[in-house]
Amino acid sequence: MREREYESIRVALKKEILEQLDCGRDFTDAQVRALIDEKLCGREYAGKLGVASRRAMSRELFSSIRGLDLLQELLEDSEITEIMINGPDRIFVEKGGRLWPWKGRFESMTRLQDVIQQIAAGCNRAVNEASPILDARLADGSRVNVVLAPVALNGPAVTIRRFPKEGMTLSRLVELGSINEECRAFLELVVRCKYNIFISGGTGSGKTTFLNALSQAIPEEERIITVEDSAELQLKSAKNLVSLETRNANAEGCVPVTIRDLIRTSLRMRPDRIIVGEVRGAEICELLTAYNSGHAGSMSTGHGNTARDMLLRMETMLLMGMDVPLAAIRRQIASGIDLMVHLGRMRDKTRKVLEIAEILGFSEGEIRTRTLYAFEENSRSTRERVCGELIKKGELTHVEKLEEAGVGREGRENGL
Repeated sequence: MREREYESIRVALKKEILEQLDCGRDFTDAQVRALIDEKLCGREYAGKLGVASRRAMSRELFSSIRGLDLLQELLEDSEITEIMINGPDRIFVEKGGRLWPWKGRFESMTRLQDVIQQIAAGCNRAVNEASPILDARLADGSRVNVVLAPVALNGPAVTIRRFPKEGMTLSRLVELGSINEECRAFLELVVRCKYNIFISGGTGSGKTTFLNALSQAIPEEERIITVEDSAELQLKSAKNLVSLETRNANAEGCVPVTIRDLIRTSLRMRPDRIIVGEVRGAEICELLTAYNSGHAGSMSTGHGNTARDMLLRMETMLLMGMDVPLAAIRRQIASGIDLMVHLGRMRDKTRKVLEIAEILGFSEGEIRTRTLYAFEENSRSTRERVCGELIKKGELTHVEKLEEAGVGREGRENGL
């Protein structure tokens, strides 16, 4: 059957079904499915549609009437990690690390706007011309960002970032080629021994996924407090876990709750570790207070082009929230953070750890660092494929936390 004829039947059927549903009584999902199947098997359409076409249309009709229209199909595809909607007929998906244009389209701008309002209502949030930006979380844990006109000049823009249902682990990152086995053992060791770790990287480099993987190495008996703008972390192995999420002010008079508020609150909740999803501004002050006040083993992420660049950005963020000399700020960073892990998204769309650096301390007005591991490409690399591995560049200098945990030199070398 030609695509145009198929679409014509779908539109006509949807109109018929909606008219029948709009009769003043409530229909269950099962009743809606039964009505769709009854129409598809009726005399008017049965001869025009094959078995496969009927199944596909039944699914599409139900999604458009009771689900999120064509988004439902994308959300049910576990291999899709990102969905980008730039208007009703320009949809892109990320699958297998690559962006692809998607064949589907919303039947109209109005239908896309209806789906956006459906998403907002499901999150108990509002998005409109007066408040045209929405950051929220879907029921399945996916993160959704919506921008409406007049801010979005070419019509509504929707971005949905999805996360794997099974928790990411360091072993899985080895399988994906993001780290090697030696690096996995090292990272598990420093997490268990409560080194404070900061993860940097660009947009889409996998910072949250990596933070999830690191968090799986935390002993399950420890009390963990997570602080996020939009809850994305999936600490499936944690038994004593409290997850905190920010809140924006709204028309009903709810006061905003910021990352800074939540970090301050978390300090009073008897945490063993505090994990902050991402720092973007002056909340770095509270984060470093946590790092420097006995909450060892805490972790966070931020946007930076290199590990060194991330340290410079931290200085800038701290200057936004503290009226103190630069030397004092650098001293606070150096005393609070033990390790920097920098991630990158390569030209072949794979994500890799590019550097692990140790913060040695503060000396002569500067934060001193040492690279422990660095990713190096090898001769097998091509324009289409990146080949290489993390090469060990140095030994960990500050081993006090390892010694406190009873890990000797032999254990350090074996990742024990």
